[in-house]
Amino acid sequence: MEDPLVPLVLMSHTAHIRSHRKPRRSNSKLAVRAGVAGGVLSTLAVAGASGSASAADAEPVTQTLELPALTADISAQVAQSAAATQQAAADYQLRAERDAAAAKAARQAEKDLAEAKAKAEAKKKAEAKAEREAAEQAASRSAERTTLTTTATAAASDTVAAPAGGSVGTVIAFLKAQVGDAYVMGGTGPNSWDCSGLVQAAFRQVGVDLPRVSGAQSTAGTPVSLSNLQVGDILYWGSAGSAYHVGVYIGNGQYLDAANPSKGVVIQDLSGYPATGAVRVL
Repeated sequence: MEDPLVPLVLMSHTAHIRSHRKPRRSNSKLAVRAGVAGGVLSTLAVAGASGSASAADAEPVTQTLELPALTADISAQVAQSAAATQQAAADYQLRAERDAAAAKAARQAEKDLAEAKAKAEAKKKAEAKAEREAAEQAASRSAERTTLTTTATAAASDTVAAPAGGSVGTVIAFLKAQVGDAYVMGGTGPNSWDCSGLVQAAFRQVGVDLPRVSGAQSTAGTPVSLSNLQVGDILYWGSAGSAYHVGVYIGNGQYLDAANPSKGVVIQDLSGYPATGAVRVL
């Protein structure tokens, strides 16, 4: 009887080596671990979902965290832009104010120039008018003097004869022809006089040479009383020999003199300014 065949099973060449695999755990332990793992995974899933949702929701937060630096830069740029705009506006306003001031100054200069021209023209016209009036007055005075001289000459026969070959009428006519002339200290004519200069010039018309000053004229002739005055007598104010003013008596209680700068040569009433004394030279 043949020996039964025994099947041979080929073994791996590493079969004799002890396996490094950990022994399988029991199903119960695996179940527990699976439950724990499931819970962990669920937690992770929830956390992941929450994390995803939070990430989605937190994205603006991430941007918000980056915004301060960006906002600071934008704020700085905005501030710089605003400052530049403000400076430009200030410069524009300053230029506008300068332009307005210059325009105003130009208008004022034109106005001042126009006013100056108008004043100059008015002054020129006034001067021309004054010259014409002065010429007319001079012509009128000259004509009046000629008339008075003619009248005095015609009436000379009715006046007291003058010892020096002249006449009182000539003296009076000359004096009246000077009425309206100016009073000027030291004036001796022909258009301005002081008191003694006028008296001296009047008597020179008839050849009587009187001293130049009032004090000397007050003693140049024969003293007469104020109650016995005649036309042509020289009146004086102050003491004889040191009189400070002189005039000529023209009759009817009046005298003619170069009074003062405000009056000039005038005819006045003796009662208003009584003389101190008188002398007669004609």
